[in-house]
Amino acid sequence: MSDRVETLEFQAEARQLLQLMVHSIYSNKDVFLRELISNASDALDKVRLESLVDKDLQVDTTDLHIEIEVDKEARTLTVRDNGIGMSRDEVVGLIGTIAKSGTAELLRSLRESKDAAASQELIGQFGVGFYATFMVADRVTLLTRRAGQAGGTRWESTGEGTYSVETVDDAPQGTSVTLHLKPADAEDNLHDYTAEWTIREIVKRYSDFIAWPIRMTVEKPGEDGATTREEQTLNSMKALWARARDEVDEAEYKEFYRHVAHDWADPLETIHMRGEGTFEYEALLFLPSHAPLDLFSPQGRRGVQLYVKRVFIMDDCDALMPNYLRFVKGVVDAHDLSLNISREILQQDRQIRAVRRRLVKKVLATLKDLSAESYRTFWSEFGAVVKEGLLEDPDNTEALLDLVRAASTHDPAELTTLRDYVERMRDGQTEIYYATGENRATIENSPHLEAFRAKGYEVLILTDPVDEVWVERVGAYDGKTLRSVAKGQVDLETDEEREKAAAERQEYADLLTWMSGALADSVKEVRLSTRLTTSPACVVGDAHDMTPTLEKMYRAMGQEVPRVKRILELNPTHPLVTGLRKAHEQGGDGTALTETAELLYGMALLAEGGDLADPARFTRILADRLARNL
Repeated sequence: MSDRVETLEFQAEARQLLQLMVHSIYSNKDVFLRELISNASDALDKVRLESLVDKDLQVDTTDLHIEIEVDKEARTLTVRDNGIGMSRDEVVGLIGTIAKSGTAELLRSLRESKDAAASQELIGQFGVGFYATFMVADRVTLLTRRAGQAGGTRWESTGEGTYSVETVDDAPQGTSVTLHLKPADAEDNLHDYTAEWTIREIVKRYSDFIAWPIRMTVEKPGEDGATTREEQTLNSMKALWARARDEVDEAEYKEFYRHVAHDWADPLETIHMRGEGTFEYEALLFLPSHAPLDLFSPQGRRGVQLYVKRVFIMDDCDALMPNYLRFVKGVVDAHDLSLNISREILQQDRQIRAVRRRLVKKVLATLKDLSAESYRTFWSEFGAVVKEGLLEDPDNTEALLDLVRAASTHDPAELTTLRDYVERMRDGQTEIYYATGENRATIENSPHLEAFRAKGYEVLILTDPVDEVWVERVGAYDGKTLRSVAKGQVDLETDEEREKAAAERQEYADLLTWMSGALADSVKEVRLSTRLTTSPACVVGDAHDMTPTLEKMYRAMGQEVPRVKRILELNPTHPLVTGLRKAHEQGGDGTALTETAELLYGMALLAEGGDLADPARFTRILADRLARNL
């Protein structure tokens, strides 16, 4: 044995997570064994793959397995595998530090949590992994040797901030984790993990689907009263996705989902499918019931794992599922791929692209067939992500549009489909009207909706950032143009109202010309409005202008876009506008009139939730005006 021993400190976040694991109120401590078995299974997958890809790797793969060993007198539990193993650097890197992007968010969320139930749920959202062992053990010893290397590594810690790493010469290939167990404590839900029935129950509940045998030597009474020892396999070893659907019960699906998704909740829906013909594959996919914390993070995990003939190939296989379906979890097992296929090759593989098309169509069809209640849950969690598909997946635009749900002025509580909107359209209406903004209250109080509300036209209320983009990209649904209420001219008038508007334009021509010049730095035009009934003014864009919200989004992403001047529309029936016209006709104070025009423009911006270019000047002019009238 080498004398190369180091004592190192855990990374700060790893130390905090260890303390949370040891002292948390997380009641289900059994998950430690699930995590250790899952790690061992991954190690076996990897050594099998490397042995097939690297013909020079000297490794015996004839009996890959996981072994559980207990010592009741010493109160130790050991989980051992003959898988890929780890080098010394990998041990320090994987156990002594935490590289997962979600860890900081977990720690922050736990600190902010105010009650016990919330803390349990938050811990359940993350794979507790190797650190879960410290919930049940006072000391943990890990012995490992990477396949193909001569020396091994022993790691040991009590979970109190430091760990020791030692180079050893006599370690077998693979990894063994030995837990020096705490005393059983029923009040703390700390079971006796040396008991055979306890281990059997945990393996059956969590790890029955593991493709490798999980073995344990058990004691059995003999015919003459003597005790004999016998090695038994505890799991069925049959992958769920390889079974027929009628051979798998709902509980098994749910447990498999928890394994692949690291989720504490049940899935919303299960998709079990098989592709046959020139390219065979099996897929077991799940629609989650809630969104993960990293759903909108660029580093967020995708959910689909790729296997080839039950050999694990890669996590987060983006070639199998488009970005807008990144919440889908599960496994795809392809029969005819090369085992050493890379992500780059996958992107170009014709068969994989065909599988992807079938998976996407199946997921979209499943979503369409969800019950009303289930789909309401799904849309509230993932609707904004699904709408990204309208920008990314032109082949499925029609199917995606049928999935869209939106708030509308038709109902203050229920969302509507585009199909239902079209069926409610008024006689003669040829466009689907929509309004975008930060929230429903801002949109409903916007001046842009006044004429639509007054004349009984339904308007879709779109509040997700992606809405600003997809409505422009898609352009129409069922032959009906998607039309923003805040862009272009609005024609909701009767012939009589059009004649009246033409006369008003003549009457206001001089004022409009003067205001267009006075506000030339801010607006491209001042005109009379047909969309206002109660507000004095509103700001709109031309039919093909970029919206202010979209401008902000591009700038937030570091993309410079030219500033778009908008159009100021005036309500010719509002007292403030008629008073301004009369004052202008009478040749009133030019400075005062200009300031009134600025106030009118500023109020229009504020009414739609926009930003003033010079808030200080606006408030000074407003304060001066108020002071004069007191």
